[in-house]
Amino acid sequence: MNTFDPRLLDLAQEFRESLRLGVYMSRRLDPEGELTAAQLSLLSMISNGGLRVGDIAKNLGIKVPSATEQIIKLERAGLITRQPDPDDSRAVQVVITQAGTAAVESANQRRNAMVAELLQQLSSTEIEHLAAALPVITRISSSFQN
Repeated sequence: MNTFDPRLLDLAQEFRESLRLGVYMSRRLDPEGELTAAQLSLLSMISNGGLRVGDIAKNLGIKVPSATEQIIKLERAGLITRQPDPDDSRAVQVVITQAGTAAVESANQRRNAMVAELLQQLSSTEIEHLAAALPVITRISSSFQN
């Protein structure tokens, strides 16, 4: 077992709690929207290129059957399609459609406006601190991708 500076362990706990609350906030954004937070997450994940179902499940932290269920719903809505994997003829990739891209852009605009409204409540110093922290948060988060 690794031995860590107790300050890092405390910071890790505060960071994880902040992320947890952020996930809850994200899930509550745009309750009237057509896409759930999970569906938007899946669409955003594949917006830069197709992924296999197993990779989607892994990235979402769910089992393959649950990912498949979401994929079927989005496919029926015309937001995604399945195509042969160019690297493995036995596999398929899930790819976003033009309608899916438009849906993601629309949802993101609404959700960004909602978060911007929350950010207006911050002081200019708090906004600067948040802006300075985002690259670090992105770096930490990106270490868990793929």
